[in-house]
Amino acid sequence: MNRNQVLPQVELSSDPKALSRIDFCAPQSYQGAGFLEISVLPRVADEVSIIEPGDGFHWQVMTHFADSPGTQPQQILELVIKGRLHLVCQGCLQDCGLDLAQESRFVMVATEDEADAFPMEDDQLEPLVASQHFDLLGLIEDEILLSLPLIPKHLEGACQARTASFGGGKSAEDASEKPQNPFNILKNMKKN
Repeated sequence: MNRNQVLPQVELSSDPKALSRIDFCAPQSYQGAGFLEISVLPRVADEVSIIEPGDGFHWQVMTHFADSPGTQPQQILELVIKGRLHLVCQGCLQDCGLDLAQESRFVMVATEDEADAFPMEDDQLEPLVASQHFDLLGLIEDEILLSLPLIPKHLEGACQARTASFGGGKSAEDASEKPQNPFNILKNMKKN
């Protein structure tokens, strides 16, 4: 590719089906933005507790070619994702609305071998293998899943108090009663 060549810029469709087949092997750059409802992201939908109006993710993609000394220019993909979803809070077991924001940068490479050989010291760029049918929708979903907290929780002090424990719906009076000693139960059974 000629370094002085001006490459065409293609506007990406916001249609989820079109995002599943992007040709990153073509000598062109891309830009696009849109909103994805949780229902078009099946792996994310499996994680959520409920879907409320407005839940979903705004995405923005831009690619450009960066000069690399001694080699062909490398295609850089920048992805920004912002959105909201609901997970189960692990503190109170109630629905917990979470706002997520993720910014990622990738370098497009031609083969798996190039991706494996990409320097690990470069934590700013992650290699992706370019293809004529690249699944950008799958990449967006992967980045959302990677940004989910391991243990979702409400903000400190925002958890709702649980009215019942796992042992059943005991009231405060029942909880204050002393449970019967199991050895006394066995002793009474032996007498009978």
